[in-house]
Amino acid sequence: MADSIREFGLTTHSSAISPPVVAKGKYRFPPGLRFNLPLYTGRRFFDPHNPILLFEHLRRFGRAAHYRLLWNHIVVLNDPSDIREVLVDKAQCFKKERTQKRMKILLGDGLITSDGEVHRRHRRIAAPAFHRQRIQTYADTIVSHAAAMRNEWQPDKKIDVAAEMMRLALQITARTLFDTEVTPEIQTINDEANAVMAMYHSLVTLPRAEELLRWRIPVPVLIRFRKSKARLDAVVDAMIARKQAEGAAAAREGQPVGDDLLSMLIAARDEEVSSGSSGAISSGMSSQELRDEVLTIFLAGYETVANALAWTWLLLGQNPEAEAKLHHELDAVLGGRLPALDDLPLLPYAEMVVAEAMRLYPPAWAMGRMATQDVSIGPYHFPKGTFLFFSQYLVHRDPKYFPEPLEFRPERFTAEAKAGRPKFAYFPFGGGGRQCIGESFAWMEAVLVLVTLAQRWRLKVVEDQTIALQPKITLRPKFGIQVIAETRA
Repeated sequence: MADSIREFGLTTHSSAISPPVVAKGKYRFPPGLRFNLPLYTGRRFFDPHNPILLFEHLRRFGRAAHYRLLWNHIVVLNDPSDIREVLVDKAQCFKKERTQKRMKILLGDGLITSDGEVHRRHRRIAAPAFHRQRIQTYADTIVSHAAAMRNEWQPDKKIDVAAEMMRLALQITARTLFDTEVTPEIQTINDEANAVMAMYHSLVTLPRAEELLRWRIPVPVLIRFRKSKARLDAVVDAMIARKQAEGAAAAREGQPVGDDLLSMLIAARDEEVSSGSSGAISSGMSSQELRDEVLTIFLAGYETVANALAWTWLLLGQNPEAEAKLHHELDAVLGGRLPALDDLPLLPYAEMVVAEAMRLYPPAWAMGRMATQDVSIGPYHFPKGTFLFFSQYLVHRDPKYFPEPLEFRPERFTAEAKAGRPKFAYFPFGGGGRQCIGESFAWMEAVLVLVTLAQRWRLKVVEDQTIALQPKITLRPKFGIQVIAETRA
């Protein structure tokens, strides 16, 4: 199978000992590219549409690598201890880096893009909606939608499992976020969000894009963006207004708030101590804040889980021994009945399968921060304004922590194996104070969907197809993943 599928971007590098740091005045940088990055245009590793190639190339410098992009210092960190310093120990010295901040153009001040007190306040308000006791109520919804999909599939039919997982994740998100089916409004949100996502690279690389948008400069990509964003905002605003009216009516009648995430966000309050007052002020999110969080939750929850599942099916199809172990566990625990939330602790191998898939193909494949002051990380010392990047895709493939890293081995995620690795050798949901608020939800959804579908089906990967990475905001399979659905005997 491996010989018949052409895979791109699936390399790994050994963790070499870092060469001496490079002194530049009072600062100490890791080794790296000799010239400014644009001077490498035309080299195989410099593809603006696939930055993973650059990160892989820089891996040869070991612990960390440095390069210049015009006047900016950029450092790629590969060591878990250095990543921990940035995300946890010295988090107060950093803020979100520029390309992630550019996502504000689409997501506003949502949990992904906001910083400082805005982020802390939104997280306090949203946290109850993602409490484990709350998200448990969605388990039945997830299983029922997955069961409906498994009933639709036909034996010996070719399907694009990446597209199918997107369709299923959209259905689940529509129900859990808005308490609705995939209505024309939901489809509009999906279509316009995808249109904007397709423009994301242009928006990130376009100089002064925020100012050009504000000044309404007639740049073609910005004209298309403004139209899509206006349609997107109008639909989301209308749905929020309806939910607010429904919540107000329920409150007048003494009825409980709805169980969907949007209803809970509308009802949630943040207890803040007001300056100049000894009392606490109970405040919720404004309509604009709600819209920003709805778009953030919609895109983050829908895209990441769908992609994680698509890659999981690819890996199971390529590794029949792991697939057989998964089926044995399902048969022993469930005996043919649909799974429930209480079954998850009894299905450890299923969770390990998803964990190993997200090791090899993490949906959030890279992240970054910008230093807000001079700061030391490991043996290095960086000036204010330095951009620090770290890639889950590469760190998860470090043979120091994952021997034979390109092999699919769910057993890497037994409790004993996890205890033997540093925390930031594996961080698919980030870490520190900004760790993904929806992590528990995502794990529950991914495992329940996998288990429900795998009870009835095994997916045979079609030979002679190209499996390629598309590293945008999330790590998508560029050309989909074609499989043949086979009924389990």
